[in-house]
Amino acid sequence: MNVLYLSYDGMTDPLGQSQVLPYLKGLAKRHSITLISFEKKERSQNLDAVLQQVKESNIKWLPLEYHRKPPVFSTLKDVYTLWRKVLLLHKTNPFQLVHCRSYVTALVGLRLKRKFGVPFLFDMRGFWADERVEGGLWNLRNPLYRIIYNKFKAWEKEFIKHADAVITLTHAAQKEILSWNLNRNIHIIPCCVDEDLFNPDKIDLQSKQKLQASLGIEQSDFVLCYVGSLGTWYLMDEMMEFYSSLREKFASSKFLILTSEAPDFSMLEWKKEIITRSVRREEMPLYLSLSNASVFFIKPSFSKKGSSATKMAELMAMNVPFVTNDGWGDVREILSKGSGGLLVSQLNKVDYEEAIQTLTQRSLPPSRSLVTNYFSLSYGIQLYGQLYASLEKKNF
Repeated sequence: MNVLYLSYDGMTDPLGQSQVLPYLKGLAKRHSITLISFEKKERSQNLDAVLQQVKESNIKWLPLEYHRKPPVFSTLKDVYTLWRKVLLLHKTNPFQLVHCRSYVTALVGLRLKRKFGVPFLFDMRGFWADERVEGGLWNLRNPLYRIIYNKFKAWEKEFIKHADAVITLTHAAQKEILSWNLNRNIHIIPCCVDEDLFNPDKIDLQSKQKLQASLGIEQSDFVLCYVGSLGTWYLMDEMMEFYSSLREKFASSKFLILTSEAPDFSMLEWKKEIITRSVRREEMPLYLSLSNASVFFIKPSFSKKGSSATKMAELMAMNVPFVTNDGWGDVREILSKGSGGLLVSQLNKVDYEEAIQTLTQRSLPPSRSLVTNYFSLSYGIQLYGQLYASLEKKNF
């Protein structure tokens, strides 16, 4: 099947490298994939590596330049550029399916369906417009952002109603969408992890010891780690409070923060215990292997019903126990299956201390077997493949 995959996230972004390319490489074994994504100038150093990956997988990749300024109008320009590109490609070699990741590219996908009848797969992920508002990126007191929000909420209904199939990340989001009575063909594919890459058995002990020494981590240190973006959805202040409680239990400890951002912790009295690094995806398993535990707190809200944390699947694959909070995605149901994770009901010192005591006084069950059954990359590719096959059968 001739498939057009559209992503406003770049393949040079960490998200594209972990949650787009691995799936497409699997799907490209049975389908002809044309990938169009929007790439940021500041990540241009990753272009060659991505080019090599898509070449090896026979994926036709057509990167477009992502524009950030002026806000709103730059996005409109990108959408127009994308439509012109898609129109030209479709007239040359007609597509049999358009697979749109999230909302911005769905504007083009839905138009392609309406104009040419191309089956439209809306891979909505979460509730994007609500995420922008609840994350403080769109202030509804600004009339322009209020108009944009209302427009995207109206488009959201159109995307779901007219899609040949819809993909979301969680059962909680599926339940919410089904209550709208727009489309019954709603599928769940969570954020998955490459078990072959994130494999604790493949960690080289000598490399691990060398990395520990280079980071100034002692054998006696209790290492807490955090992986990913800072701010917006991730409650960094609360995570710092958790680490502060951990320090009371362990005199010798380190907080390893793996992020592409450049946080300023200079005002903290224990700033010397914080280690921040920007890490390539292929290096991540080695860094995670240094950790005794991980923490990530996500801001609970309506839009976070649709949240599936990639970091959680990666930690589970590496058998790193973790502490997180309730109120997002399917986390409560996932942890009830016996993973190596702990749930705090309230973000306060009492709950932190209870979680820390559990972490240190009893052995949590390994999580890797749960990953194999629910969050493995091969399972995710299988689910996408089955959906592609059903759409191909339905439409041809």
